[in-house]
Amino acid sequence: MRKLLSGAVAALTLAAGSAFAADEVTLQLKWVTQAQFAGYYVAKDKGFYEEENLDVTIKPGGPDIAPEQVIAGGGADVITTWMAAGLAARERGVPLVNIAQPFKTGGLQLTCLESTGVSSPEDFPGRTLGVWFFGNEYPFYAWMAKLGIETDGADENGVTVLKQAFNVDPLLQGQADCISTMTYNEYGQVLDAGYGPDELVNFNYLDQGIGMLEDGLYVLESDLEDPEFVDKMVRFVRASMKGWKYAEENPEEAAQIVVDNDASGAQTLEHQTYMMGEVAKLTAGSNGALDPADYEQTVSTLLSAVSEDNPAITKEPEGAWTHAITDKALN
Repeated sequence: MRKLLSGAVAALTLAAGSAFAADEVTLQLKWVTQAQFAGYYVAKDKGFYEEENLDVTIKPGGPDIAPEQVIAGGGADVITTWMAAGLAARERGVPLVNIAQPFKTGGLQLTCLESTGVSSPEDFPGRTLGVWFFGNEYPFYAWMAKLGIETDGADENGVTVLKQAFNVDPLLQGQADCISTMTYNEYGQVLDAGYGPDELVNFNYLDQGIGMLEDGLYVLESDLEDPEFVDKMVRFVRASMKGWKYAEENPEEAAQIVVDNDASGAQTLEHQTYMMGEVAKLTAGSNGALDPADYEQTVSTLLSAVSEDNPAITKEPEGAWTHAITDKALN
């Protein structure tokens, strides 16, 4: 009799544990563990996901990882990516939908050495410009199309595009006149290399009228047909935005959390603190809900480059974003 009771108690305990088991969510990041994604690490570290009954796995990205391909292959429930890459993937058969937009503004810019003589976009022709690819090239090609500058380097009226690795070496080694940088990362690396701000000329894409949304949260359209998945994403977005706002208000603590979660050991607290301060400027204007005007500006910019050999999109997207998640998560 005692054995039967013990077995019954064990079964009830197991059933209770299963009933309250946290819902699993896998997030694929666009890049490696760094303060660019601090809100998610903070939400996990501070227990915000746990409060929403979520067990979140955060998968770092890298130069050989395309979040769009990861989610298409079933390796993630939700990804972070730039809208240009998300819309490009959607047009090419991976039906991604933006469910939240933690980054209100973007940090992409072109950084040039003043000593090269580049002081305005009019000085670009005949120059070599470093450009990131893997979906990051779309803003650049849209910008060049707007300026009417060819990108094949065939003559002095065009530019030569250097396929830039995710570092600042081409600028430091004199291989390029200008390179791609993020305000919160590579620009700081150029400063760390010994250059002062007065020795650099920066062209921020937003300031140039090439506004494109960065670091949004995207899921597959088909998953939004599942009420249980939608409920998970509502809780995930709510907890993530709580993490982002905490990170904005506590940048040094957030930077330490990022370093603590960096399995590679490559990140330093000093650089992550700098990065968190800059990233906070980009997330400060967002409560997580996508601004339709920002979306339209991104689409308009991308469509301006349809004549290029590698356009992000060739037609107006449909169903590429929704407020269904943030309406519930934020209200």
